[in-house]
Amino acid sequence: MAYSYTNSRGRTYYLHSKTTTLKSGRQQTIYFFGKEVKEGALNAVPAGYMVSESKNGLPVLKRAS
Repeated sequence: MAYSYTNSRGRTYYLHSKTTTLKSGRQQTIYFFGKEVKEGALNAVPAGYMVSESKNGLPVLKRAS
């Protein structure tokens, strides 16, 4: 089951990840939230990260300090 986050406005978003190749050739994993469960959905928040909400109500994944 995909990790879901319901924001202050009552909308539900699902956490996804994708591995991309940068121009330098290095691989990097990006994390993003979507309104639907699609390929790359994650079951939990990655270790060392936490979910916060922007001013617009969109969920954002931040590094835990």
